[in-house]
Amino acid sequence: MTRIAVCAPATAITRDHAEAAEALVADEFPQHSIHFHDQCFLGAGHFAGTDIERLEALVELANDPQYDAVWFAKGGYGSNRIAEAAVARMNEAARAKTYVGFSDMGYLLAAFYRHDIGQPVHGSMPVSARSETGREAVRRVLRWFSGDGSGLEPSLDGQTPAVAFNLITLAMIIGTPLMPKLDGHVVMVEEVSEHLYSVDRLFFHIANALPRIAGLRLGSVTAVPENDREFGQEAEDIAKFWCARAGIPYLGRAQIGHTADNRIVPFGLASPPTGD
Repeated sequence: MTRIAVCAPATAITRDHAEAAEALVADEFPQHSIHFHDQCFLGAGHFAGTDIERLEALVELANDPQYDAVWFAKGGYGSNRIAEAAVARMNEAARAKTYVGFSDMGYLLAAFYRHDIGQPVHGSMPVSARSETGREAVRRVLRWFSGDGSGLEPSLDGQTPAVAFNLITLAMIIGTPLMPKLDGHVVMVEEVSEHLYSVDRLFFHIANALPRIAGLRLGSVTAVPENDREFGQEAEDIAKFWCARAGIPYLGRAQIGHTADNRIVPFGLASPPTGD
């Protein structure tokens, strides 16, 4: 049994979102329990409560030994504003937990990985439980909590450490106190709702800042806005171009991203997938 607690370090969800996830767990994964902190439903402008409210909820759940995992409710901008303060307050119970999320939650996953706090994991979030395609992404994480590795990113080999980030999140943490040491890692990146010229600009930054990684894999690049002119390269062309410029091995695609097929990537070493 995995005792899961949910908070929203960036933006809020609705009680309907929580009820959909609770019903999915009760109906299909009764071996698990899930608890949504009331902070998930707060509002303070863009955010799910003030910085202090979001910080206090995260620290409360992380430090509570009755929970085995903290599953972040949703992405959206904001977790970077509380990440350093959260790390400074983590106790031994927090260091034994699993933390699951992606997109903006990459700020927290990176900070936890840098400071050896628990097991950070790139994976889909409870907000997706209201749609059928989203529910399958949520099921993938719940199966993984049960020990089923079929939802892991297929390229994981159990020998080379890996991480997975939204491209702009990774670019933003480079050079900050949140950035972990990624030498020798396979770095997987994905992106959503960015122009291709912006994707190119982000690759320019990360390729020059991460020259000692074991290689790069590109996940999905979705919802690309239409520009007033064609960029002239697709997302994979951009990734290959900047990897070649920086001497980074381009390893191909990864099944991560803002899609229902988003696969699980535990930070560091993980057992290879067991098969679908």
